[in-house]
Order: sequence, then C-alpha cells, then structure tokens
Amino acid sequence: MTAPRPAGPPWPDPIVELRDVRFSYGDRPAVDGASLAARQGEFVGLLGPNGAGKSTLVRLVAGLLAPSGGTVRLAGVDPHAAPRRTVARLCALVPQEPRLDWPFTVREAVMMGRAAHQGLLALADRFDAGAVAGALAACDLDHLAARRVDALSGGERRRVFFARALAQEPRVLLLDEPTAFLDLAHQVAAMEMARVAARGGLAVVAVLHDLNLAAAACDRLVVMAAGRVVAEGRPDEVLTATLVREVWGIPVWRGENGTTGAPVVLPTVVGPRKTGPR
Repeated sequence: MTAPRPAGPPWPDPIVELRDVRFSYGDRPAVDGASLAARQGEFVGLLGPNGAGKSTLVRLVAGLLAPSGGTVRLAGVDPHAAPRRTVARLCALVPQEPRLDWPFTVREAVMMGRAAHQGLLALADRFDAGAVAGALAACDLDHLAARRVDALSGGERRRVFFARALAQEPRVLLLDEPTAFLDLAHQVAAMEMARVAARGGLAVVAVLHDLNLAAAACDRLVVMAAGRVVAEGRPDEVLTATLVREVWGIPVWRGENGTTGAPVVLPTVVGPRKTGPR
C-alpha cells in the first residue's frame, strides 16, 4: 500500500517506504504486514495503543532491525544492509529515552551528531561547527552550550538530543515518543520543533500518544493496531469517534478546535462531575 499524496504543496516521491513489512520478537509478532510511506517536507504522526508496533516500525526504518518479510527502503536503500555511516547521513533517530554515559557539555553532545560526516580522527571542521551552531540556535540552546547535559532538566535534555539529530543533517528524522515525560509547554515546543524540521525539508515520522497534539501538528496520521496499519490520512479524516473507540477501546467525544479547526477527541468514560455542596 502506498500512501496517497497529502493535500498541499507538490510533494516529492516517498523517501521512506515500507511495504508489507513483518517482524517478530521470538514467536510474538510485532509488525504484521504493515506499509508506510513518508515524504520530505511532511510530518507524519504514528499513533496506536501500547504494543501496536509503532516503535518497532521506527526501528525498522532506522535499520536497527531487519524485517522477516516485506521491504524497507530509505532513499532507495535497505537501511539494515547498508553501511551504518550511509544510514546515518540519511536518517536520525531520537529514541524514547536517549542517554549519555559521560558528563558531556551540550555543545559536545550536539557535535556527536556530526560523526557520520567526519573522518577517522573525528576532527571538527568549519562545516561541523556551523551545523552545530545552527542546531543549537534552532533548539534555543545557545545559552546552555557550555553546561553539562546531566545538569539539565528533562525538557532541556530532550532539546539537546533533538539538536544532535538536527546537527546530523539527515533527510529523515525519526522521533520515538518525543513528548514523553514532558510538561505541556515542553510538549508543544517539541511538536513545534518537529513541524519546523518538516517545513525545512525533512521527512519527520514521530511515534505519538497524545491524539490531540498529533492532530494539531501533523500533516498526516498513520494509526496502527496489532502490528497493522488500520487507518491513514489527514487528521480530520482519521480521528473519528468510531476509529478511536475501535482501536483504543474507549468511547470519545469528537469535536473541533474552535481556533485551528483541528480535530479534538476527549474520553467520555469518566462520569459527569457532580455539582452542589461538598
């Protein structure tokens, strides 16, 4: 299945293509015949309940896993078979819980994103310095560049790893739950950074759990359940009360944001608030 071109400007051909992909952890299927496409300049949100196969699909795109069936292509190459240096120049992954094992400064951590562009001695040149400076500025980290990453707040650390991915200068940006453990302000900031990256020409694919943030920020949504893609399209097409009830197993109220027109879904399983004296 090839995803239809979303409405809007002329979109290029897909740079990420998965066709009928399968993958299992032992005897437990995680991805079962899923297909996905993403184009440069497009922000795709990957939704679904826990265990739907979303993170596994992202790891397949990054070449960290090899499918047991189907095909995965990243700019026309097999990301699992291609040299890691080649894949790193095409694709950057920000995992669910990025970690650094040593007390690097913010600037040093972001410079790590340049490894795929550097020689054996990993000596930074003016192009590396320029890419790091641009990534620090884009993520509002200039004032923290000399601070140690382990001294930062959770939201600040998330921005550091996002900046490291941008410094990598990939064509595809993969984000695995970029808003996890963040407060509302930092969730919005993370989604805005992803939108800006897509408008700058990257193909952005993000695993997300907040349906309303995804609907507000993404160009296209892909919904997975039990390892399969069950719906895809524009947020207003995909996020229906019927689909949410079928996939997540809860009834919801579905409306629209009065300011942006984006769909809004709210669970209705919680009883009505009681009024009157306490």
